[in-house]
Amino acid sequence: MTFDAVAETRPGPKWRQRWELSWPAYRAWFEARGGHHGPDRATCEAALAQHMPELVPVHRRLTMLAGGDDLAARFLSTWCPPSYLGGCSVAAFARDGAGHLVRNYDLSPDLNEGLLLRTEWTGTPVMGMTEFLWGLSDGINGHGLSVALAFGGTHETGEGFGICTILRYVLETCRTVTEARAVLERVPSHMDYNLVLADAGGDTASVEMHAGGGCTARSPAIATNHQLSAPLPDKAAFTRTVERRGCLSRLLAGSDPVETTVRAFLEPPLHQTNYAAGFGTLFTAAYATGQREMRLLWQDGEMRQRLDEFSEETRTVRFADTAATPVQTESGQPAYADLLRYVPERNRGAARDWLDSAERGRVDWVAFGQLFAA
Repeated sequence: MTFDAVAETRPGPKWRQRWELSWPAYRAWFEARGGHHGPDRATCEAALAQHMPELVPVHRRLTMLAGGDDLAARFLSTWCPPSYLGGCSVAAFARDGAGHLVRNYDLSPDLNEGLLLRTEWTGTPVMGMTEFLWGLSDGINGHGLSVALAFGGTHETGEGFGICTILRYVLETCRTVTEARAVLERVPSHMDYNLVLADAGGDTASVEMHAGGGCTARSPAIATNHQLSAPLPDKAAFTRTVERRGCLSRLLAGSDPVETTVRAFLEPPLHQTNYAAGFGTLFTAAYATGQREMRLLWQDGEMRQRLDEFSEETRTVRFADTAATPVQTESGQPAYADLLRYVPERNRGAARDWLDSAERGRVDWVAFGQLFAA
């Protein structure tokens, strides 16, 4: 997988290049999961203006760069989007009067943009790992506020925004954990997610975001892939969410040096390796709020960036030496390929994406069934 560090103060040609690269796959996903039947453009833009008005000019600019059509505008608003899942382990703690935040991002390498983007879209310097081409899975701003997300473990949905856009909004508009928590209480999320925050003053927090609005504060400042007020998810054993939360609790209960805590994220049970099944650690991100600095770490190296000394670079990471062997027919060809001719023409693009994943060993039959549902 390739990771790119890119800086662009205002949305421009670099962002548009990423859009052109990623939009075909995102569009196939959006349409295959009912995006056409979601809220219309006017409703999406009205929701953004009501809940996150500071992002309206940014959304307008991005939509223009994306071609200006209604589907792009609706997709970029992330208002009531199709559901999406993920993994992750996150912890925040204070050392020497400043906050530190460390997270593992667990997913399939095929489903992450691999983009570390530095911007000043609303005047505040922000850098973080992008999702949905302008949202963030984690990041830090010029005030030293850092935040990261983890999937909440349920399939519940409600009227709200994609969580990645909410994280972008927090870093664009907030200076401290206290300010961020006030935003999280009023801006609704469309699914259950767990967030962890840290700021330059050493304050930390963990917040459970609930589908449709509302949130619950938790302690300590850790998160994995279940919420304490809900039953354990069906895949709790597969994701090891309880085991990982216990590990994070023990890490924060001690007083180990920062680097010791960071390195624990590169070892089991926090570090995952089941890439073929769509649950492997793609990167470890370590944020130092006092220095406005972050590191992306892998088993064989790291990328270090500071907000005031950001340098564009590219790094290719190998996660495994071999891929899962696909099911084959007697002729030696993947058995899934013959299924494509039964898929409605309008869904052929999404079907090809599904086939690519299946040939790499990730066979999602629920997603396949959705190709016919429309």
